[in-house]
Amino acid sequence: MPLKVAVVGMGGIGNVHGGCYAEDPLSEVVAVCDIIKERADRGAATFNCPGFYSVKEMLASGIRIDCASMCTAGKENGGDHYKPTMELLGAGIPVLGEKPISNELSKARRMVALAKKKRLRYAIDLNHRFTPAARLAKAWVDEGRLGRLHIINMTMWINNGNETSPHFHVRALHPHSLDVMRYFCGDVKSVHAFFLQGKTLEGKQRKCWSNLQMNLLFKNGVVGHLTGSYDAGGGFGLERCEVTGSKGRFVLEEACEDLTFYTRTGSETETYHHLGGMTGFGETFRSRIHRWLEQNAQKTPPSKIDGSGEDALKVQTIIEAAITSWEEKRVVDLR
Repeated sequence: MPLKVAVVGMGGIGNVHGGCYAEDPLSEVVAVCDIIKERADRGAATFNCPGFYSVKEMLASGIRIDCASMCTAGKENGGDHYKPTMELLGAGIPVLGEKPISNELSKARRMVALAKKKRLRYAIDLNHRFTPAARLAKAWVDEGRLGRLHIINMTMWINNGNETSPHFHVRALHPHSLDVMRYFCGDVKSVHAFFLQGKTLEGKQRKCWSNLQMNLLFKNGVVGHLTGSYDAGGGFGLERCEVTGSKGRFVLEEACEDLTFYTRTGSETETYHHLGGMTGFGETFRSRIHRWLEQNAQKTPPSKIDGSGEDALKVQTIIEAAITSWEEKRVVDLR
């Protein structure tokens, strides 16, 4: 029996989630919701299900919902996540939220705490860790193929002119990059960051802190570095992650397209291209959502959920520490 799924927030990402659910044999879209009537109506027509204009109205309808995607946006893409997520969790519905979990740590903590209190599965769409290439690289780390981990370097940059808030870049984009870094190297102990306001394509000074360099010390001793930008483009690519250990290293390009292993002592390499048939970033939503459906169908304990709300909270804590580091010109130790 397919899981009955609702999608809240029917903008671009909400329709991507809806499409993934509609194509997956594990799920059936039974409701969509958006506070903008036209979006809700359009989503209802697209997915052939009832449309609602509030979560409260959707819950009152009596429609059975086994799990939901929460795809609202708001300030820094996370400002509107709190209320609908709390309503869904309060009604006992497992939630897959969009990143960032929230642009306010206090609200992120409350969402994670409510899910834990009610023993509900709560996850975030940290989809970069769900590619076949990332999974294989993680297996190499876990089986000790790299030896003791020493260094992780991560680059994520795109051409994005958004100027809606000073810290839109780090709060909206880097939940992905920092989650990948945590996925391979564990929890972070200390953060030191530098920010730069770049220029627009027209040469005007940007209001957004559109470039960053972030140094990380992990609890296991690994040292890491993140380079991020909203001012890049033209052949730079989107993403590159390199992890180096005492026995070897790997390089992961573009989230899913290329993965290469290098031994420390030899010249031979092992390379995978489009592993598992995944050819581009857009396909990562499908793999992430399928894993979410699998774990709900299997009744996976909330504490074992991949890409959990707690993972996303830890990432957002790093982001806020980076902002504090820059503003106060110091290294910030995480609690």
